[in-house]
Amino acid sequence: MGKAEDYIEEALAAYELGAPVVGAVRFGEGHINDTFCVHTQPPDGACRRFILQRISAAAFGNPEQLMRNVVGVTDYLKKVIAREGGNPDRETLTILRTRTGTCYFTDRAGGAWRCTPFIEHTVCLQAAETPELFYASAKAFGRFQRLLKDYPADTLFETIEKFHDTENRLRNFRKALEADKLGRAAGVRDEVEFVLRRSADCSVALEAQRAGKLPLRVTHNDTKLNNVLMDEKTGEGICVIDLDTVMPGLAINDFGDSIRFGANHSAEDERDLSKVNFDLGLFEVYTKGFLEGCGGILTPAELEYLPWGAKLMTLECGIRFLTDYLEGDHYFAVHRAGQNLDRCRTQFKLVSDMERCWDDMAAAVRKYA
Repeated sequence: MGKAEDYIEEALAAYELGAPVVGAVRFGEGHINDTFCVHTQPPDGACRRFILQRISAAAFGNPEQLMRNVVGVTDYLKKVIAREGGNPDRETLTILRTRTGTCYFTDRAGGAWRCTPFIEHTVCLQAAETPELFYASAKAFGRFQRLLKDYPADTLFETIEKFHDTENRLRNFRKALEADKLGRAAGVRDEVEFVLRRSADCSVALEAQRAGKLPLRVTHNDTKLNNVLMDEKTGEGICVIDLDTVMPGLAINDFGDSIRFGANHSAEDERDLSKVNFDLGLFEVYTKGFLEGCGGILTPAELEYLPWGAKLMTLECGIRFLTDYLEGDHYFAVHRAGQNLDRCRTQFKLVSDMERCWDDMAAAVRKYA
């Protein structure tokens, strides 16, 4: 599939945006989809913006199922938010229909495009600049869980098969290691050993799910800080975005992925591991906000397993980065040699830190439960 820019005019023509388009520029820092901010100029002089995205065909093989998930969840959220007295146009995404009434457009090369109004006066942060902002994102993701607590999770499609199946991630890693098609395994022996020593951990949450301890819920499955739009004045978490991976899943994984991303002060690809440290204080801040946002919907077992969510999502992500490095960096976008390996190493450093303060993590959950 060619560059998104080669098809953007075709995609724009599929939508009635209410005014002439005066510009469309690449937007955001996501690794997966092609995202553009579209500027239109209405006659009254007030510019109106939209987000236009080409869904990654490499990451998502069935855009129809993906968009049925997104539309189902956002339509449901609008009803619940309105019922609670909120602003559904601001507090969840609005999926625009094409001129023919579909929720996405397919270009001549088979690329799937969707369009949403830009939610103005919000910011998308790449790091927890203050504990208050991290708390606000936690509350937003917890609220996302609460608002969707009665949505039938079993009606959602699995947009990426076995996405947070840590056992399967481990199997894929072992296959990549055995194949070693680029001859990179010899240079990552410490990282390989790190994973193999924790192979049993990869089954902890799934075994609890199979035993009926952890219920399936509607989960976001990519709960990084930059997937919450924050009000630019108040710092409040306004809208959860990037719903491509909304699927049936475990609430502890949504919690844990946020901790993986936000409870430290380093870049995800930081080379100097002395700068990579798990921040127990931020863990406690996030735990407080997430549980407040959840409003008491989590079961006692889910509360007990929240620290495992943090550890397993971090370990799983490190395994994914390492697997992609061994296979040739075909999934996660890289901008320099060894970037996926550096990403892997930061995750494993965070896992080690969590293991050292495990009892304190559990105590923090009990404090706010």
